[in-house]
Amino acid sequence: MNDYAVTFNLIDADNDGRISAVELARLMEVLGQPCTLEAAQEGVRRLDKDGDGLIDVTEFGAFLQK
Repeated sequence: MNDYAVTFNLIDADNDGRISAVELARLMEVLGQPCTLEAAQEGVRRLDKDGDGLIDVTEFGAFLQK
C-alpha cells in the first residue's frame, strides 16, 4: 500500500473506497479548518476526474502528486 492509500483510508470514514464531500468536510473540521458542505462539494468536484461525485484513491493520489 502506498503512502497515498494510507492517508486516503484515514479520510474514507465509511471504508467504501471513495471520499465524499461529507467525509472531506469532516476532515477539514478535524484539521481545524472547518468548511461548509458546499465548499467540500466544490473540492470534490475539482478532484473528481471520472464524474461520479466522489474521490477515489487514484484521483486523490494524482492531486497529491501535483
